[in-house]
Amino acid sequence: MSSGKQPAAAFRVVTAALVVAAAVAAAWWYNARSTTTLAAAEAEVSQAPMELAPAEVATAAHHVLVRRLPVSGTITSMLKTTVRSRVPGEVLEVRVREGERVRAGDLLARIDTRSLEAQVASARAAREKSAADLEIARLNYENSRRLFGKKVLPQNELDTRKSLFDVAIASQKLAAAQLRLAEISLEDALVHAPFDAVVARRFQHPGGKVSPDTPLFELVDLSHMELQAAAPAAEIPAVHAGQRASLRVDGYGAEDFGATLERINPSAEPGSRLVLLYLSIDNSDARLRDGMFAQGALLIEQSDPVLAVPATAVLNEAGLDYVMVIDDGRVQRRPVTLGMVATQDGLVEVRSGLAQGERLLAVRIGSLDPGTAVTVLDAGPAGASN
Repeated sequence: MSSGKQPAAAFRVVTAALVVAAAVAAAWWYNARSTTTLAAAEAEVSQAPMELAPAEVATAAHHVLVRRLPVSGTITSMLKTTVRSRVPGEVLEVRVREGERVRAGDLLARIDTRSLEAQVASARAAREKSAADLEIARLNYENSRRLFGKKVLPQNELDTRKSLFDVAIASQKLAAAQLRLAEISLEDALVHAPFDAVVARRFQHPGGKVSPDTPLFELVDLSHMELQAAAPAAEIPAVHAGQRASLRVDGYGAEDFGATLERINPSAEPGSRLVLLYLSIDNSDARLRDGMFAQGALLIEQSDPVLAVPATAVLNEAGLDYVMVIDDGRVQRRPVTLGMVATQDGLVEVRSGLAQGERLLAVRIGSLDPGTAVTVLDAGPAGASN
């Protein structure tokens, strides 16, 4: 009985060992297969190209670059004045009001002239008297010369008559000058417009008393306006008279008004180091008004068509400019040489390093290293890759 039981026990041990060995082998195989599958999946993911939106990609193309200098300020009239009284008296008449247009020579106001007319009459009588005195002095001097020639009149008497004649000449000139001054004062009592203008302010009314230099009217010529704008001193070397500007004025929406740079102040403002520019605006239609605010840009440089890219596409490292070019489905670092910068348009000229039509990253993408595979999505709604 014992000899029969031993082979059976040995068989069960061997069978159990085989089962354990098979289980261990199956576990090892499953674990190895899972690891291989995970590694393959990770490799597949790492090799998938990065998708780029169309807005993240730019194309090198030729553009006309324009460099503009922002300008802003208050519009003022190039010609305005305060008309003042030149004579004292009572204001008898005022013929214009604020907002009315006047032509050069138009009568604006009239000041009482009665005392001035009396002064003119007095000065005219004094001139006539001096003319009569001159005639008497002339006759006496000529008669004295004849008597002196006949040796009847002494030398000192002739000299006296000559002096009286000279005094009469001077008195006649003085009387004529005084008459002219009185006539000018009489003319000044009638206040006329010195140039074509619009009445901005009226300071006096009929019945008011004025003295010399009293303000009467403020006149503004609206046909030519001026904008004073401050510019950084660093921009002045590129600025010169004759350059054109486009302005927008408060109240006129997106309408553009043309202007021309006329003058440049020779000195920078203390503290700010800004230089004043003076731009003239043709306002022959009188749409603009003194004191309005305007802002725009002065065209200081315009290029021929040049190869350009967005300024955001240009990167810099250690003082060297470069871009990230998309070449054969991968991004590559490419050094470039830059030229003119059009700040307002967001473009920069590329003088070397790129060719027409080459695509590049339009913005910095921090995780994108050289050699990374990329694909650009379509701009369509499906968003499928190229």
